[in-house]
Amino acid sequence: MRSGSEPAGHVSWGIGAAHTDVMKDPGVRRVDFGYFVRPVEETGTGHPRVEPCLGYLIDHPGGLLLVDTGMGRHPEVDEHYRPRRRELAEALAEVGVRASDIALVVNCHLHFDHCGGNPQLVGRPIVAQRVELDAARSTPDYTLPELVDAPGLRYELLDGEAEVLPGVLVVPTPGHTAGHQSVVVRRGDGAVVVAGQSHDTATAYSSDVLAWRARGDGHPPPLPVPPGWIDRLQRLDPARVVFAHDHAVWQP
Repeated sequence: MRSGSEPAGHVSWGIGAAHTDVMKDPGVRRVDFGYFVRPVEETGTGHPRVEPCLGYLIDHPGGLLLVDTGMGRHPEVDEHYRPRRRELAEALAEVGVRASDIALVVNCHLHFDHCGGNPQLVGRPIVAQRVELDAARSTPDYTLPELVDAPGLRYELLDGEAEVLPGVLVVPTPGHTAGHQSVVVRRGDGAVVVAGQSHDTATAYSSDVLAWRARGDGHPPPLPVPPGWIDRLQRLDPARVVFAHDHAVWQP
């Protein structure tokens, strides 16, 4: 929900203020880390595309959880993607918190544009799938190693689904990477799914949900085949699904 006093691009689901211990449900707020330009050879459209880089702050009675931490820096990365960054401190300040307020970090995956602020969050548990961290450490050009293995970083490794705070689930959603994961925030008015880069756009997610629905209806083939984990997410009854590189929000 957006109020007239919020900056452009600021969106929250459930609350519009900073952390409070009296709220009944966790709130989810968008964090704007800037944007980058995906070059024409990666878009499949014949044109470059400007994409946002978005994180999400989960305001939970058990502590503030940050999903993704922005874009890292490297000369080759900057030349290729031409990013316009908002640093971690600036992006968090816009939603009324400081890096020192963050209690827990979840990276949907460990590419440079999702874990760029991790070195500034030393000491907090960083939740990642074990297969994702293994890939980030062993695959050439997978990410920027200095972001993944900065001194003092502490990982909490998962081998599948886990509840990381009461009512907050981490669910594996492989595809973009083998260790990609999404975060499901259960609320009284419906779950919010922070889907990261499971899909580049809300439209792409909608297409897979419709394919899942058609298969459930017994619609005759041929039909597209959605990822197997779509069934798990949809059975959690999401009211909203949000993404790392799309301002649009999927709703049923």
